[in-house]
Amino acid sequence: MENVRKKIIFKGMISTFGLIGILSLTLFSGCSRKPEVEKGTEKSSTIGAAVASYIAPGDMDEYYLFYSGGHSGNVFVAGIPSMRHIATIPVFSLYPSTGYGFDQETRKMLGEFTWGDVHHPSLSETNGNYDGRWLFVNDNANNRMARIDLRDFKTKQILGPIPNVSGYHGGAFVTPNTEYILAASRFSIPLPKGTYAPIEQYATDYKGVVAGIAVDPKTGEMSVGWQILMPPFDYDLGDAGKGPSYGWAFWTSYNSERATGKLEVTSTQKDRDYIAAVNWKAAEQAIQNGKFKMIGGVKVIDPKEVPDIVYLIPCSKSPHGVDVSPDGKYIIGSGKLQSITTAFNMEKILTAIQNKDFTGNEDGIPVLNYDAVKEAEVNVGLGPLHTQFDDKGYAYTSLYVESAIAKWKLGTWEVVDKIPVSYNIGHLAAAEGDTINPKGKYLVALNKLSHGRHISVGPSQPESSQLIDISGEKMKLLYDAFTEPEPHYAQIIKADKLKPIEVYKKEDNKHPEAIWDVKDAKVERNENHVTVKMIAVRSSFEPWKIEVNEGDHVTIHLTNIEQTTDMLHGFGLNEYNINVVVDPGETKTIEFVANKPGVHPFYCTNFCSALHQEMQGYLLVKPKQSASTGMIR
Repeated sequence: MENVRKKIIFKGMISTFGLIGILSLTLFSGCSRKPEVEKGTEKSSTIGAAVASYIAPGDMDEYYLFYSGGHSGNVFVAGIPSMRHIATIPVFSLYPSTGYGFDQETRKMLGEFTWGDVHHPSLSETNGNYDGRWLFVNDNANNRMARIDLRDFKTKQILGPIPNVSGYHGGAFVTPNTEYILAASRFSIPLPKGTYAPIEQYATDYKGVVAGIAVDPKTGEMSVGWQILMPPFDYDLGDAGKGPSYGWAFWTSYNSERATGKLEVTSTQKDRDYIAAVNWKAAEQAIQNGKFKMIGGVKVIDPKEVPDIVYLIPCSKSPHGVDVSPDGKYIIGSGKLQSITTAFNMEKILTAIQNKDFTGNEDGIPVLNYDAVKEAEVNVGLGPLHTQFDDKGYAYTSLYVESAIAKWKLGTWEVVDKIPVSYNIGHLAAAEGDTINPKGKYLVALNKLSHGRHISVGPSQPESSQLIDISGEKMKLLYDAFTEPEPHYAQIIKADKLKPIEVYKKEDNKHPEAIWDVKDAKVERNENHVTVKMIAVRSSFEPWKIEVNEGDHVTIHLTNIEQTTDMLHGFGLNEYNINVVVDPGETKTIEFVANKPGVHPFYCTNFCSALHQEMQGYLLVKPKQSASTGMIR
């Protein structure tokens, strides 16, 4: 109610200002080239957009927006409709703000890599609806998959590099009960990884892979599931079937020419490429029946030897997105070099498979008859990429070349509205638009260019995300927001589906080295290994002094014993390249070799209290003694 009251006040204020503005326009209409009525309408629309996206200070958004941070390696979290950035979740890159990658656990999880290329966040599902448990994201650069636990918004597992998958772009899209996360190779290579073959043998010796990463339904733990050997196309994006298409997975592919070199020319010669349709239930069964070969240590199905697993559906030239309608009846494929989006009918696909209505094959994989499986071609506009859905039977397709979004009706296939966006939209995300029950109401356009939409920040430009109201007959632009590159994809979930904790309760802390009383804080030596059990609490560290010898291996188990929300403590060690942030009730382990003699202050890096500045201590490193003189050097 408070938010409503504030909205009314705010609406009244801006209505007043708006009225003044309209009166001003009337008074100075001689200076304007636009008709008065048009300008007044424009002003009214602006006021309406401001009210629709306004969240009063202290009030909460209705939806979470999770969007990928691209080559930053992070996931960004914003609220809708305010579009306010709330948090950054580090996944594949070091992130000093939260100490990610500096403590023992997260450093081990990152392994040899210090960055990743986050592309497509995918929320876990139960019965085709978001269940608010986990968020999965893929790493296009290093072929990994990560799981974020939405209980505390932290990355809990990184799987990979995944064998045989090269350029993990075709993920992360989950099946309706999160049985699998989809995976596919963007770049075909000789397999297994490490194999050499001349590029001139690309068409015959290079291979792609489509795959399913298995997910434990209770813990979310990921493992490599099934893999299928594919022709050397470039596999792009995917989606999982639902309803009548449940049990199937779909990926777009381009470069069916099997070309190399300047792909913008060589891979665009054919009028059609393919959507790969995989019966993952059959793939699962084939693995169980032993119908696989081992490649790169993984069980891989060869469609030449195991038929009835995968089929190819011709799709308009160079398709990018493939999206399954909420009822699972239609598979929507968009060829970005044509002006049409094609709706394929799942029932017709199954009939064509049953009747063996094929027009050829690619490396033993049957190609379905396009005319037999096509339901409609929708003339949406130039450069169609991705399609999302609302709760009223409408689809929304992003148009990269046209910089617009087309709204069209499933079933009648008529385009009913179009809205320009700024500029060059890639993906788009509607509220729960990937589920069987889309919410409608909001859609976010993820645009590749933002020039001229913000005050200048020099040549490194952000990208733009535009909030659009899709609740009415006509789409309405509400708000511009700007993000660091690159939000490849996003998903939107109702805020009340998530129940995140804000404090790790003492009884839930299972870290074996956690301590909760100052009397238990201590420094212990075992030969050249020094172990510290440390407490952080407003506004001190205990112990505040750590004495070691040069060359000692130091392990610090740091517990933040606070049980108050938002009371974080950091641990930054001068000139040791260490910064760890410990949340209330959390324990983290820091390991390093004391290879820098002298006195090194450590301090709390996360502002915590009025005496935050006093929260500090010292690491005293005694230099090694000279072997010949016994002197300390």
